[in-house]
Amino acid sequence: MSKLDILGIIDQVQRHADRLQWAKEQLQKQAPFTERNIQAQDDINTAIIDQFIFRFAKLQDSMGAQLFPAILELTAEPGPMNTFIDKLNRLEKIGALASAEQWLSLREMRNQIAHEYPDDPGMQAATLNKALKQADTMLQISRSVKGFLEPYLPNQ
Repeated sequence: MSKLDILGIIDQVQRHADRLQWAKEQLQKQAPFTERNIQAQDDINTAIIDQFIFRFAKLQDSMGAQLFPAILELTAEPGPMNTFIDKLNRLEKIGALASAEQWLSLREMRNQIAHEYPDDPGMQAATLNKALKQADTMLQISRSVKGFLEPYLPNQ
């Protein structure tokens, strides 16, 4: 993988992070969510919730599926990494990721928000409130990983 390819991945991750940040800021004006205010959402606020959920998932996916493998390739990490947890543990060991366990928790959150509960606005509210809190963690990880990569990509 070339440095240009990695820069493209970083740009994609940043785009998702920026849009997640915007949607999070919009939703925080209504937080904490309740069953009642979930049921009262207008089309615009529903679209912002959808944007938040989409960008949370896309950021998590693009980092896990593209950026993390690119980091391991760029740093030429030796040894077998057959499973995703092996890769996360290696990223933690080299300092690219603060906590493999934290990332797995974010992955679990991503899976929870990806499932809609149309008949349970209380569950929707609880999941959205939890995701809003975890979005800050995901955004911090994206900044931290980008900082980790800076010495490897001097031509930015």
